[in-house]
Amino acid sequence: MRKTIITAAITGAIHIPSQTEYLPITPDEIADEAIRACAAGAAVAHIHVRNPENGKPSADIELFAQICEKVKKNCDIILCLTTGGDPTTMTLEQRLKPVTSLKPELASFNGGSFNFALHPLAEKIKEYRFDWEKAYILGTENNIHVNTFQSMRMYAEAFNEAGTKPEFEVYDMGQINNIRYLVDSGQVKGPVYIQFVLGILGGMQATVENLVHLVDMAEKTLGRDNFIWSVVGAGKQQMLLGAAALAMGGNVRVGLEDSIWLSKGVKAKSNAEQVEKIVRIAKELSKEIATPDEAREILGIAARSKGE
Repeated sequence: MRKTIITAAITGAIHIPSQTEYLPITPDEIADEAIRACAAGAAVAHIHVRNPENGKPSADIELFAQICEKVKKNCDIILCLTTGGDPTTMTLEQRLKPVTSLKPELASFNGGSFNFALHPLAEKIKEYRFDWEKAYILGTENNIHVNTFQSMRMYAEAFNEAGTKPEFEVYDMGQINNIRYLVDSGQVKGPVYIQFVLGILGGMQATVENLVHLVDMAEKTLGRDNFIWSVVGAGKQQMLLGAAALAMGGNVRVGLEDSIWLSKGVKAKSNAEQVEKIVRIAKELSKEIATPDEAREILGIAARSKGE
């Protein structure tokens, strides 16, 4: 059996500082969290950036560059940069800037358009630390994350040019068929790497039944040997779906982007705490944890010179 790849999604663009005091905000905090996650057993760090003054999600390429530079100097973790951006305010060129400018080994590639909503969170937060937070959350009630076939073609061209491996983010069943089209049309080379993201309002619910169904449909649509998969369980389902994925032979993503909790009622103080927990679960299931270099081999990421 392949070794298990653990990904740590360090800060994301979903949670806001008012939800947890442990959310990393500055480039140094985000980089340090990635380095600690690597030491705890993560082979991949999924990177978003935030305004260091107020924690608002940002797409500033200089912030990405600062984080990448510090992480690469201190550990060998694979950096997976987000290209999600904000489709309502950013051009495709801006969303792709982390790939075209920094040429990471791995980057996110959304598998299709879908509603991406966070607005119910507003009812649960009594006090906000920053003025932008409430409007940001409520605004997602009218949010469509736009990823058309034209934009996916442009993404594929940029990824191929940069030598960056796509990590396909799949939120719903039809997006598997979209990936099949990209492979069949020669835009993307297999085997593909899929991150099933469950628990986002607008996508599939975070249940074991849905995960089993997604994996089954991916095998039927793409072929058993033509994809590698991992799972995100948003919120309180993070560890439950992670354990299910481990039992099914898949890979797992944890991190403060996806859940602020370590266990019921207990906030995670760091990404490393969540990585350590899923590593313990994996070892109880007799799973071996992949190092960054082993993950590169599993994912088919071409070897690069040190520091590149």
